[in-house]
Amino acid sequence: MIKYFIALVFTLITQNAYAKGQATDWQLSFQEAASPLMSELVGLHDFIFWIITFITIFVFVLLAYVCVKFSAKNNKKPSTTTHNSLIEVAWTVIPVIILVVISVPSFKLLYKQNDFSKIDMTIKATGYTWYWGYEYPDHGDFQFDAIMLQEDELEENQPRLLSTDNALVVPINKNIKMQITSDPAGVIHSWAMPSLGVKMDAIPGRLNETYFRITEPGMYYGQCSELCGPGHGFMPIMIKAVSDDEFSEWVVEAQEEFATIKNNNLVYDMKGLK
Repeated sequence: MIKYFIALVFTLITQNAYAKGQATDWQLSFQEAASPLMSELVGLHDFIFWIITFITIFVFVLLAYVCVKFSAKNNKKPSTTTHNSLIEVAWTVIPVIILVVISVPSFKLLYKQNDFSKIDMTIKATGYTWYWGYEYPDHGDFQFDAIMLQEDELEENQPRLLSTDNALVVPINKNIKMQITSDPAGVIHSWAMPSLGVKMDAIPGRLNETYFRITEPGMYYGQCSELCGPGHGFMPIMIKAVSDDEFSEWVVEAQEEFATIKNNNLVYDMKGLK
């Protein structure tokens, strides 16, 4: 029994050391932050968490004190006090101050989430039923689909239900703007990457935008986070973050590999016009 407990504690302590960009067994909190934005989100969460914890403890202690202090046993003669101006001012002003303290970093982070002034490249993600399609308009406008791998297709260390046949490849330390939409004839999806602090709805006929910046190379995983039908749980997102040189090499290969997809789509569209 003791050895199982020790193993559990060891797993909880070291869970982030073995997997980056995906959930781990017995995980109790957020995924390890892989972007500056996610780091700030976690910091804001922790800041508010301790404020809430202090308020909760204070209220319970105050409630216990009042129950004892003003019980019938300790107050044979009921108090005739009707109000207390100082206390009334305090319970109005103090919550206002707390809300202001919380709102300042919240608004700063909200502004940063929508600051597209320093974008390095753009990628378009389209949600279909049930997979994601990607386009690179800044690199020749090639496109490809990312289909979830079946269990018999998985390679070593590839997570089940999170791996795709084609990864979304991006360079590290670059601000990547994501234009997210859904198939016009489809349903609402949501492009979500927990370790990057990104979640944006993909809505038919609407183009939503968000951005992220990955600081370390590696594989990062997400999923569709909007209930979208029977294939909802089979719409993983797999991002491969690489160096600038590796990304440039991949772009050359991808332009060659995925050129036929665009050409086939063009032929299909032309046939549809006839």
